[in-house]
Amino acid sequence: MNHLKCTPNLVVSDVARSLAFYRDVLGFDPGFTVPDEAPYVFGSVTKGMVEIFFNDQKAVAEDMPTLAGKPIGGTMTLYIETEGVEALHDRLAAKGVRIVAPLKTQFYGMREFTITDPDGWLVMFAQRVG
Repeated sequence: MNHLKCTPNLVVSDVARSLAFYRDVLGFDPGFTVPDEAPYVFGSVTKGMVEIFFNDQKAVAEDMPTLAGKPIGGTMTLYIETEGVEALHDRLAAKGVRIVAPLKTQFYGMREFTITDPDGWLVMFAQRVG
């Protein structure tokens, strides 16, 4: 295994809603969708080196029956390092995004905060501080 890449693949209740949130609220760029037109069973967004996939809950349950009926969202956190974390925090707070962990400088040298997306997935934004 010389080259590895990890792309979170989130199970969501509405792919179009997730795409809109990550694009319009968080500032990600559109990736691709399946099919090309809504209603989607899959979609993606990108920003810099970050790529996130979204899979429709019903489509996932067909391929992986053990996931049928399981709650969406959870305790996994997408940890995204960025610049301008304070300005991002203020912008998201002004938009009414649910902040579940306030902006805080951690003992390990990161300034970070956590939000939830429309399905309850946790997204933490962090910036290294001096």
